[in-house]
Amino acid sequence: MTGYGRGVVEREDVRATVEVRSVNHRFLDMKLRGAALPAAVEDGIASRVRGALERGAVSVSVHLAGRAHGLRIDSDAASRAHRMLADLAARLAIPGPDLALVLAQPGVVTTGEAAELDGGDRPAVTRAAVIGALDAALAQLDGMRQAEGSALAMDLHARLDEMVASSARIAALAAGAPHHIARRLTERVKRLLEEAELDHRGEDPAVRRERDARIAQEVALLADRADITEELVRLASHLDQARALLGSEGPVGRRLDFLVQEIGRELNTIGAKSTTAEIGTAIVGAKATLEKVREQVQNIE
Repeated sequence: MTGYGRGVVEREDVRATVEVRSVNHRFLDMKLRGAALPAAVEDGIASRVRGALERGAVSVSVHLAGRAHGLRIDSDAASRAHRMLADLAARLAIPGPDLALVLAQPGVVTTGEAAELDGGDRPAVTRAAVIGALDAALAQLDGMRQAEGSALAMDLHARLDEMVASSARIAALAAGAPHHIARRLTERVKRLLEEAELDHRGEDPAVRRERDARIAQEVALLADRADITEELVRLASHLDQARALLGSEGPVGRRLDFLVQEIGRELNTIGAKSTTAEIGTAIVGAKATLEKVREQVQNIE
């Protein structure tokens, strides 16, 4: 999931600025940039990030500076400015410069700049400032990821509802599978007999009964092999669990990832057992929807 956060914290004379950026990634991959920091501070940053995030390529940028020291007056520059202005006023025969005019001249009044700091100069103060700024940045980042997660959840709910409808359609088609198999096998036997130009008008009833019994047995075997009741039950369970996870609190990405794999496995098995073109078409549609779900699940915390 994507997001950005920035935090600034001052502790004594140290100001820490931390920026955290996160983009989609299947696992948690953190990179630390910026100021050189003591190992203890780096460990603290890594621990905070792992505690707040489970997935994402995360970039943490740390900048340290000393606190600015306010305004400073350059006396030499003020003297030079006053002398030059007084000489000009004398030549023009006007009153000499006042203090406000002197202070307004470039270089007379300066602002103390914040000095760059080495993170190892004040380890305890540095750690407090950096961790405080990091916590503020992670809070902002979490807000953005929460908003994105809500949008993703709505999209996934819609796609899982599509798959539930596909599952119901497949179950309805599968209910007529034994009849379809029996009709297809009977027609095939009849066609073979016709091709052999056999006349069954004088066929022994016992032979006919035996043939019909064998056909019924073959139909039962084929129907059993094509039975997808167990797969449909598991598929429905996986879909229900996935929809329930979307409404739960806390990280759910890895569990959803597992359920997506199991849903795909059940669809593959049903497709392998399918006996009608209609079921095959429904499976293709369900797999297309599942692939979109799989892509989105990779982005979920």
